[in-house]
Amino acid sequence: MPDSDISSLVSTDWLAEHIDAPDVRVVDASYYLPHEGLDPRAEYEDQHIPGAVFFDIDEIADTSSSLPHMLPPPEKFASRVRRLGLGDGNRIVVYDQRGIMSAPRVWWTFKIFGHDDVAVLDGGLPKWRHEGRPLSDAPPTPAERHFTPRFNTFLIREKDQLVSNLKSQREQVLDARSQGRFAGTAPEPREGLRSGHIPQSLNLPFTDLIEPTSQTFKPRDELRNLFSKAGLDPKRPVVTTCGSGITAAVLALALELTGHRDYSVYDGSWSEWGLAGETPVDT
Repeated sequence: MPDSDISSLVSTDWLAEHIDAPDVRVVDASYYLPHEGLDPRAEYEDQHIPGAVFFDIDEIADTSSSLPHMLPPPEKFASRVRRLGLGDGNRIVVYDQRGIMSAPRVWWTFKIFGHDDVAVLDGGLPKWRHEGRPLSDAPPTPAERHFTPRFNTFLIREKDQLVSNLKSQREQVLDARSQGRFAGTAPEPREGLRSGHIPQSLNLPFTDLIEPTSQTFKPRDELRNLFSKAGLDPKRPVVTTCGSGITAAVLALALELTGHRDYSVYDGSWSEWGLAGETPVDT
């Protein structure tokens, strides 16, 4: 996909050319599910793109919530990213160790807090490494930078809004989980959750949007076709959801790339909706 100065997706070529620019900051936003047994921070400390800081999705979060990595309060977000040297006037490029999986969550989080000059590295660390580009194990020493949070409520949805939407059907709901988890035939990776999906929601596994060899996004026309095949109306607003609000942001970024701007992410996702309770579940 072509780069531009305002694109939400940049290539490894673009980053290699601009990595030393004074306003560019690079962020490793890797995350692994608990059952995978991998420590993203340890992997980062072993090998990362030079100068990259580590964004801890589980810690830069509302740690008072029983749900995983819910959005933090604005003041906590501002405090944490300031210490990472990320702030006003920076061009932030986010990547992850899988290719494209958790980086879009941090892209969306920066946009939620009003920082629009943020992009995801297409192909992430795997593509960067495959191309023989430089890597480092040196800890960065970022200078603190002021960050002004401006919360964008249009980009987020909460459970009560999804419950209301069951009747109004004003917004389409698109689920990024696998077909098995969506259908309730495959188990959830987190214990204590029911199986199935939000009634009347659509399914498009986030992995379908990614080229398996390069770990980059598929071309825009292919993304549009995938959204269409999933039953999405491009003229109506979309709420994306997933297991815990991470890969839902992959769908959000893909919507942005195809020119669909009326999207939001259900932060609690299935970790909240799938709890035992009164929320209806379809299989």
